[in-house]
Amino acid sequence: MNAGCVTMACTLFVAASWGSKVGLSAKPPCRSGFSQNFYTVLVPRVVLHGQNILKVKFEDCQRSGEVGFVSSDPNFGVRPDGVVYAEQESANLSEPVQFMVTARELFDPRIWETTVKLAPAGHPHPLPLTKVSIEEMLSRVLDSLPRVIRFPRKHPRSPFGNGLRRQKRDWVIPPINVPENSRGPFPHMLVRIRSDQDKDAGIRYSITGAGADQPPSGIYNIDPISGNMFVTQPLDREERASFHLRAHAVDMNGNQVENPIDLYIYVIDMNDNRPEFKNQVYNGSVAEGSKPGSSVMQVTASDSDDSTTANGMVRYRILSQTPHSPIPNMFTINSETGDIVTVAAGLDREKVSQYTIIVQATDMEGNLNFGLSNTATALISITDINDNPPELTVRTFSGEVPENKENVVVANLTAVDRDQPHSPNWNAVYRIVSGDPSGHFAIRTNPVTNEGMLTVIKPVDFEMNRAFMLTVVVSNQAHLASGIQSSLQSTAGVTISVQDVNEPPVFPVNPKTIRFEEGVPAGTTLTVFSAQDPDHFVHQIVRYSKLSDPANWLRINRTNGQITTMAQLDRESTYVKNNIYEATFLAFDNGSPQASGTGTLQIFLIDVNDNPPVLIPPEAQACQRARPNSRINITASDADSDPNVGPFGFELPSFPPSLRRNWTITRLSGDHAQLRLRIPYLEAGVYEIPITVSDSGNPQLSNRSLIRIKVCPCDDNGDCSATGAVAAAGLGTGAIIAILICIIVLLSMVLLFVVWMKRREKEKQAKPLLIDPEDDVRDNILKYDEEGGGEEDQDYDLSQLQQPESLDHIINKPVGVRRVDERPVVPESQFPIRPSLPHPGDIGDFIHDGLRAADNDPTAPPYDSLLVFDYEGNGSTAGSVSSLNSASSGDQDYDYLNDWGPRFKKLADLYGGGDDD
Repeated sequence: MNAGCVTMACTLFVAASWGSKVGLSAKPPCRSGFSQNFYTVLVPRVVLHGQNILKVKFEDCQRSGEVGFVSSDPNFGVRPDGVVYAEQESANLSEPVQFMVTARELFDPRIWETTVKLAPAGHPHPLPLTKVSIEEMLSRVLDSLPRVIRFPRKHPRSPFGNGLRRQKRDWVIPPINVPENSRGPFPHMLVRIRSDQDKDAGIRYSITGAGADQPPSGIYNIDPISGNMFVTQPLDREERASFHLRAHAVDMNGNQVENPIDLYIYVIDMNDNRPEFKNQVYNGSVAEGSKPGSSVMQVTASDSDDSTTANGMVRYRILSQTPHSPIPNMFTINSETGDIVTVAAGLDREKVSQYTIIVQATDMEGNLNFGLSNTATALISITDINDNPPELTVRTFSGEVPENKENVVVANLTAVDRDQPHSPNWNAVYRIVSGDPSGHFAIRTNPVTNEGMLTVIKPVDFEMNRAFMLTVVVSNQAHLASGIQSSLQSTAGVTISVQDVNEPPVFPVNPKTIRFEEGVPAGTTLTVFSAQDPDHFVHQIVRYSKLSDPANWLRINRTNGQITTMAQLDRESTYVKNNIYEATFLAFDNGSPQASGTGTLQIFLIDVNDNPPVLIPPEAQACQRARPNSRINITASDADSDPNVGPFGFELPSFPPSLRRNWTITRLSGDHAQLRLRIPYLEAGVYEIPITVSDSGNPQLSNRSLIRIKVCPCDDNGDCSATGAVAAAGLGTGAIIAILICIIVLLSMVLLFVVWMKRREKEKQAKPLLIDPEDDVRDNILKYDEEGGGEEDQDYDLSQLQQPESLDHIINKPVGVRRVDERPVVPESQFPIRPSLPHPGDIGDFIHDGLRAADNDPTAPPYDSLLVFDYEGNGSTAGSVSSLNSASSGDQDYDYLNDWGPRFKKLADLYGGGDDD
């Protein structure tokens, strides 16, 4: 192997040989790394492209000279010999610049770092250097030197069979580190893959795996001939942190010439992500008066960069606090956990109810020069504690109240409390501690205004107390916080004046009960029911009147209240309930305004024996033959009360003698007796049995009552039969026969009436009249407003009105007397000519003449016929009625129609009136 070999085999061989020598040497072991952890250089403000700035020294223990350097600042680069130079055309440095330089040996996975600080010349306040250890910073390495990776050699089988032979160890391929967010240019060569057989035959190289031929494909590729492997685009560690590829070598025929080798590519993290808070606004709270160190809340931010490196290590700090009361720094934050705690005392909700804190999260372990930052807002609410006792606004309150009133607000007590409104620390509770031994007053709290409403809950009396002096104390629903004392202003006095009003008269005993026997005569004095006026300081006159007296038995003296009777008192009256009669009276004074009071008088009526007993039931029935079960039970009743009632005595009178001979009565108990037949048989019928019943009162009263008993034949069950019931009702045989005869007579009369009606109907059919008598026009008004066919629609027998064949009987009639329903045959001059303005009486005369002529006409039919009066004859001086119409313009005056009576009023309205129409 020549000295210029840069293959993996040569490099590893040298490292192994050097390691053997180290093992035999007594020298201390070599430690690779930078000679300094910090480099500080003053540079001009303008640095040109390619200008050397400084050289960093690195101890290479492998002595291979293949050390790769990488700068964390893209504006500056590092050559293989450790010289730092400017990458851009012109770098204008106005502020100090600090960046890191990382180094890595070819076959060593470890990474070393150093910090370079460039301070522009003339800067007044260069920033101090910050010590950053390589264990705390994320490595950013890119091998600047091309590396050659050879496939492991295949060892031929020993010609001596399975004998022992020395085998070489397989090469361990170190991982390839590629920084994320590289600016290129792309594609960028990473390594070169070579096979030891590429000199003997043509070899083709390929890579497989995720990132090559599998998604995400196309990130890495390889030159199949040279074996150079490239990365084609910038990488993002937050999307994928590593790749596992396999390299393959085949001949021109596609036959595998080498075993695949594994390639591990790690993406080196760059600080390209800011910390992000979970919430932009955090809400927390702490009680006022909290001690220093009290926990308030926690804020949390996360960084997408590698959390094992400084790029993902977040630190917190408070940027500002608003307001700055009582001091600007009331809170502090744990830089690693984000816990916010109090650092000073003095939190007072009544002064500051909320603080606004701006919290900053910075990665790179809080390094403000290199780290990225983000901010969030923390709102800290100061919760209330009961550290302010309520205080009454004045030391003395006053009010007034009318006497005899309740549920009246006398005074409103006002208090102030600086604690949280409408909370238990603010809600006031008022108490009366003195001045009200009888409990006339109570204080209710208004939930809205927190005022104390002093209310009368028990009426006060001006004559008893004209004023009250109360002492009240106010407190909170919640107890005062520890160490807080009650205020002297929590106690006040209340003066209450009682107003005198005109009180109604009061009956001392109400209701008043007295006892009297019933039946006392009218005019009896029962009692004096008087009332008293409670207004002792004013002299007033009391008068009385009756308010309620259901039976109208009582009267009251208007001036002194004496009660007397107007009628007898009856305990048995419906107005008496449970022996008590109740009346109500009114007492009123002459004050202004007038006041009145009511009193109830209850009269307990003592019973006297004033009601004789009576028997029930009033009716009964019994069998005409005596039977064991044929007994009648009777009961005595008395409206009086004990001892004026039972036991009752029952007795049958001695007259008539047959009564006791046929019947007997036996008392069963004090109120009940039994009546039964004494003889074996009694004729059926109705019997009225008198029974004398007497009570046990003093004096004793008796009453003779009649019981109506129906005696009837009975069936086997002891019930009256139907026949027997009729007989028992008191109807004999003669009465029954009389009833039957009456029924027959009534039926005969109905039959005769029906026969007469039939006969009359036949007579009507045998001799039909000219017209129906019901349609007689002489006594009826005909309706002419129907648009029919005239007389042709009428079912009349007009043959009776036709001209007879012989007119002799008409010609021979005396002049002036004729039938007006016949056609005249005499000269027209024989008709009486009416004047143009006829008198209303002429119409009547005309009708009577026609009626007289019809009655005296021997040729007239024997029944009533229709008389025609509307025939005017030939040559009548009057025109035809049909010639009249509404359009007539003649000079005829029809006002005379108004004189003909109400029947002609319609015609008078139609034709009268002249030009008014």
